[in-house]
Amino acid sequence: MNLSKTMYPNQMRNGKASVARRLPQVFAGLAMVVSCGFASSGSAAEAVGNAEAAKAKVSMCIGCHGISGYRASFPEVYSVPMIAGQNGAYLQAALRAYASGERTHPTMDAIAKSLSDQDIADLSAYYSKLK
Repeated sequence: MNLSKTMYPNQMRNGKASVARRLPQVFAGLAMVVSCGFASSGSAAEAVGNAEAAKAKVSMCIGCHGISGYRASFPEVYSVPMIAGQNGAYLQAALRAYASGERTHPTMDAIAKSLSDQDIADLSAYYSKLK
């Protein structure tokens, strides 16, 4: 095998590149995963969710997420996901993504931007415990 030849990602997946050539990519991927783990564990420790406190805050969520089979029509018709029983960490990440603009939906953007870190933790704790 000629090592000076450019290797494309599909060739690496097919095992045509030597292990030595793939090691830098493997280490870079591992470093990214580890750094993301530390970053997410630091932010999760800031606010501990209280499911009881969330009961006063769920009115803005239940109108869409509490109706089985609900379809929203703004800005386009789509099925609204049921969030009861969803993983709490996922719910927090999704709400933070809407608040930051990483994810977008007009209704969710407005709601998420109005929430404090404690609100997000409380709502995530509440919905993750529902079945």
